[in-house]
Amino acid sequence: MAAPLAERLRPQNLDEMVGQPHLLGEGCALRNIVLSGELPNLIFYGPSGVGKTTFAEIIAKRTKRHFVRLNGTTAGTADIKDAAAKADTLLAPNGVLLYLDEIQYFNKKQQQSLLESIEKGAVTLIAATTENPYFYVYNAILSRSTVFEFKEVTSAQVIPAVERAFRFLRKERAEAFEVEPGVTEHIAAACGGDVRKAMNAAELCYLSAPAAAPGEVRRLRLDQAKELTQRSAQRYDKEGDEHYDIVSAYQKSMRGSDPDAAVHYLARLLEAGDLPSACRRLMVCACEDVGLAYPMIIPIVKAAVDAAMQVGLPEASLPLADAVILVATAPKSNTAYNAYGAAAADLRAGKSGPIPRQLQNKHFDGADNSAPGQNYLYAHDFPHHWVRQQYLPDALRDAVYYHYGDNKTEQAAKAYWEAIKGAL
Repeated sequence: MAAPLAERLRPQNLDEMVGQPHLLGEGCALRNIVLSGELPNLIFYGPSGVGKTTFAEIIAKRTKRHFVRLNGTTAGTADIKDAAAKADTLLAPNGVLLYLDEIQYFNKKQQQSLLESIEKGAVTLIAATTENPYFYVYNAILSRSTVFEFKEVTSAQVIPAVERAFRFLRKERAEAFEVEPGVTEHIAAACGGDVRKAMNAAELCYLSAPAAAPGEVRRLRLDQAKELTQRSAQRYDKEGDEHYDIVSAYQKSMRGSDPDAAVHYLARLLEAGDLPSACRRLMVCACEDVGLAYPMIIPIVKAAVDAAMQVGLPEASLPLADAVILVATAPKSNTAYNAYGAAAADLRAGKSGPIPRQLQNKHFDGADNSAPGQNYLYAHDFPHHWVRQQYLPDALRDAVYYHYGDNKTEQAAKAYWEAIKGAL
């Protein structure tokens, strides 16, 4: 069985690599390190399909090191020891380059075993991970390695790789086929910055195209490319950085009153099937970022969320899109959020005290109380249902946590209470 096209056409040198100009461009640090021949321990961090493994293989070839590839999901300490044992042998006269993919799956014991090998100089480590290494890689390995972040490859950067894939297929298959206008660009855009996925999609387009009739040429059509790649652009991991980046962008877009961006990130969540995150962040944003500027938005959004959870996907997109656009276009106020934060900060700092007697639940006064009786003033017995009275503990009696926002709802409330309280 033939290997996937992306494997058969894996770049053999730095100039064939796609993307990562911040790492591989002329004069960039990582490129210069590789060209120097002196290789430190490295950690490659970034999404899948952006060239981490390919670059490690190119480094091994460039530095003439024996390349050993392991995966954190299947390898163990014995595999690390086997790799280290090859050092300084005829098999690896210039040393061993150990490429450990998905290092985040190595437990502490396994990473300690890895540490022993790189400390002794038996192997040079290149570890790769799709997760933030500062959360998943132990400090002892981090301190002995240099971290380089690989970025998602842009559609424009993927186009040359797809064109190269079609050229290779023509040569490999000894067949001249035509590619409809737009096919290359669509594949590049639809595969979400994953070069490996894009190249394999190019091969799939070729294989799915009907054979040409005698005297005609096989034609790779745009509608077939769209059918084959309709969900390929989705990059999502409910446990990883991509999840938190999307939900963060989703909420910040609503807070920033950009309905177009907010709906975009909603679609990314729902297309990945993450309905709970879409609903939770929407409710949070309604309360935190719209809040008192439009208080009725909270039950409205809650109703939309309930409807979405009841009907499920894909129809859940309908009430959620309504609610997301409503939140994004609503006036904003975080005064309640700030007020609570200030009050909580005082509590954490130890600023509190006994509840004023007039606010306590009615109970018997001790004999030592010089002013027996609760002395509570019932607000509804007074004009405008308000009476001046201390509510905060003595230690905080002059504290001000809530400041009226500049929206019309809060300004109306401010004017109302200033008129009443100022007259008394």
